[in-house]
Amino acid sequence: MSVITIYIVYLVIMIQRALYLSLQEKFFKGKVIVLIGPRQVGKTTLVRQLLIGKDHLFLDGDDPEVRDILSKAGTSRLKAIIGKYQVVFIDEAQRIEEIGLIAKMINDQFKSVQLILSGSSALDIKNATQESLTGRKFEYHLFPISWEEFEDDAGYVEASAQFEERLIFGMYPEVINNRANAREVLKQLTTSYLYKDVLSLTGIKKPELLDKLLKALALQLGSEVSYNELANLLEIDKATVSKYIDLLEKTFIAFRLHSFSRNQRNEIKNNRKIYFYDNGVRNMIINNLNPLELRNDKGALWENFLISERLKLQSYHLVYTNNYFWRTVQKQEIDFIEESNGKISAYEFKWKSQGKKKIPASFIQNYGAAGTIIDKENFRKFVRMQK
Repeated sequence: MSVITIYIVYLVIMIQRALYLSLQEKFFKGKVIVLIGPRQVGKTTLVRQLLIGKDHLFLDGDDPEVRDILSKAGTSRLKAIIGKYQVVFIDEAQRIEEIGLIAKMINDQFKSVQLILSGSSALDIKNATQESLTGRKFEYHLFPISWEEFEDDAGYVEASAQFEERLIFGMYPEVINNRANAREVLKQLTTSYLYKDVLSLTGIKKPELLDKLLKALALQLGSEVSYNELANLLEIDKATVSKYIDLLEKTFIAFRLHSFSRNQRNEIKNNRKIYFYDNGVRNMIINNLNPLELRNDKGALWENFLISERLKLQSYHLVYTNNYFWRTVQKQEIDFIEESNGKISAYEFKWKSQGKKKIPASFIQNYGAAGTIIDKENFRKFVRMQK
């Protein structure tokens, strides 16, 4: 291990993740703990923090010998493998054949054992465990570092000083903790981990199509996306575009935001925007890590940052909402809408605090919605849980 790597690991351990207490509370409650998220967001580090002081067995699903042993394991072999351990942690569990059935056997037949699974693909690990672990698991998603986690760790002053840097380079732990080499780290992260995971886990045969699609989506950040236009650009059919975007979502690279409509005649229906879970990944895809003053996409980066951070907050703090954007044929727009328990909240994002941007009065009146403008002065209220 290099000096740089040791330094990175040390710093990442120091960042308290929002899920730490939630996961800790679920130990020995009779269910499997499943932690899903892309590679390099700190899943293994988080679980190892939870296991400090606990006698545990660590099994790496990336290791072919581990895969071979576990894929053929029945009850007697599992008993021999687990031995005296009270906690078993299987990392990259989606790589192990029949992991759902193996997890079910451990959970059902070894009642005193706490099993933890982590995986980097919602596609594979959910498919593998969905039926076998119905009613037997606590499932959590881990994302790149949230602004809330970052600010709590670095402090208000240091976080504020890095604000524009984080909009460009994103929130992956290794990027944050290796700022001097952030470009190289981000390039390796994008090419070596995210791309390879998508290709290996989804069976995509033409990586050049994936590259073109990602670049097209990155350049349309914050705009409505037409599958027909993407299909024509890539010279593939619309169904393949839809399939690829679904795979990007399930491998935690991008996510869709659908249009809000309640059958008002002037509302745009069945459209979608596509955002990236991390600004740095998006910027690396288009190979543009220029500072904000040299960019013409500040508004799109701001919007992507706020929406991705809001999704982290919703996930970590169990805020259950439906999320949308809104637009009319007259081109009235709202950047982000949350619908929860019959209550609708509308948010407009402004990069500059000055300006005339307002939430359309017609939307507020038609839906009895609450409207808020989010800018650099008040964004913390939007991305942090208010106490």
